[in-house]
Amino acid sequence: MPVVISFLRGINVGGHKKIKMADLRGLYTSLGLRDPRTILQSGNAIFQTDETDLSLVQAEIEEGIRDQFGFDVRVMLRGTADFRSIIDRHPFTDEQASETKKMVVVFLSDCPRLEDVDKLRASNPGREFIHADGSQLFVFYTDGQARSKLDNNRIERALGLGSTARNWNTCQRLLKLLEEYEP
Repeated sequence: MPVVISFLRGINVGGHKKIKMADLRGLYTSLGLRDPRTILQSGNAIFQTDETDLSLVQAEIEEGIRDQFGFDVRVMLRGTADFRSIIDRHPFTDEQASETKKMVVVFLSDCPRLEDVDKLRASNPGREFIHADGSQLFVFYTDGQARSKLDNNRIERALGLGSTARNWNTCQRLLKLLEEYEP
């Protein structure tokens, strides 16, 4: 049975779009998703499903959140093999990898056009390293993420796609949780 990771965009940030993780797990269970587990309060969940068309699962989760919590949330899904491959092929240098708090994976709703990625790089006022790879970006926040102007809103406007970002440490925690699903 496929194991899937879901990333919710913009929940529990600054007191907006509040969802308790126990309630999120309950929603997933009510949608027929098996053994949902969450990490942190930012909407990272791992679950099992019989459905192989992830776009259907995504639509069901988004509709379920709208119905149960009363607001819209963008959901990005990645299968286990895809997620592991994303992490394995990161472009960060050894020097960058020594600063994991500055390493971020931005999960996108689709593959961006190369000209839009170039436009994002050109319009970005900071010194971030931005690397596009399939339906995600790898970003190294040279001066730290807190001071950066490169946020999800800027990325979405430039690429015309939905996005949600997770730092490297969260990605590593998700990899560890995936081990619990393996025989």
